[in-house]
Amino acid sequence: MTGLLIPGSHVAEVELAIDQVTIVTPVEAAATVRCILGPVRCGARFDHIRDSAAAIDLELTQILVYQRSVVELDPVHTALVTLRGAGVQLLMSATPRSRWQAIRGTNPPL
Repeated sequence: MTGLLIPGSHVAEVELAIDQVTIVTPVEAAATVRCILGPVRCGARFDHIRDSAAAIDLELTQILVYQRSVVELDPVHTALVTLRGAGVQLLMSATPRSRWQAIRGTNPPL
């Protein structure tokens, strides 16, 4: 499955669903995620949280699958990722009473 192309560009929309998140610093978080729309590549920028008006500006700086660094995460696969930028404090772990929070953005141009 390929992310949707933004008209007039070669940049694909991507989405990650967050299971667990750990805020490392005010501008960095480590999160266990599932790729919902992708593939998602390192360098992807996330600008909003689905179903929220909150603004974020996060860059995906690392993807670890089974403790190995990879450059891309395909849909339905799970990984530990590092996100850096504004809005990490708005990220939340899933609970038995809440659904997974999803962040949307775009991959970097090829």
